[in-house]
Amino acid sequence: MSANVISARKIKKDYQDNGIVVHAVRGIELDISEGEFTAIVGPSGSGKTTFLNVLSGLDTPTEGEVVLNGQKISEMSGRELSDFRRDNIGFIFQAYNLIPVLTVTENVEYVMLLQGIGREERQKKVIRLLKELDIEEYADRFPPQLSGGQQQRVAIARAMVSRPTLVLADEPTANLDSRTSGDLLDMMRELNERTGMTFLFSTHDQLVMERARRLIVLKDGRIDSDKTRS
Repeated sequence: MSANVISARKIKKDYQDNGIVVHAVRGIELDISEGEFTAIVGPSGSGKTTFLNVLSGLDTPTEGEVVLNGQKISEMSGRELSDFRRDNIGFIFQAYNLIPVLTVTENVEYVMLLQGIGREERQKKVIRLLKELDIEEYADRFPPQLSGGQQQRVAIARAMVSRPTLVLADEPTANLDSRTSGDLLDMMRELNERTGMTFLFSTHDQLVMERARRLIVLKDGRIDSDKTRS
């Protein structure tokens, strides 16, 4: 039986909107095991983005506890939390969030640079992953010189290169056409199967839902359904 990578216990998140209290997440309990390829879905206002932000430590819960890789991130703050996220979570965003003045290689190795990993090891890991993602020919180009699909491949490489405990993908296909999206998702699933890295998506995209092995549907801040495919 696989170990839990992340556990959420009785997570609640409230916030103020024009003086009105909004109950965005209402007591969610969830375990994500090592090696999962899971999608959290739901309509706008269902709480999925808020919940993902709480799971990743980008936001703190009003109530409840989040444990990632055996550590209570809901109790961390400041530098400790920032360093823990850097070492344990790879982020893939719909807007790519690449640094435009850095080359593809420099963007991918950036997290390892912050981790203090030596140049030779960084280069070796970057070259291997760029080959796997079929973008090694763009190693010395800058993000504005790439298509959206190519930029997202760079973002995937950056998220995975240091082998984090969890890869979090927030609407990663939102700015891509369906063919490019399908190719990227197939590639991520293949990498998931080969490396055993855990992927967690927040999405509206039917293509992601079709490929996810586990589908968690949120409605009004609660889990409406949770189904795993064989």
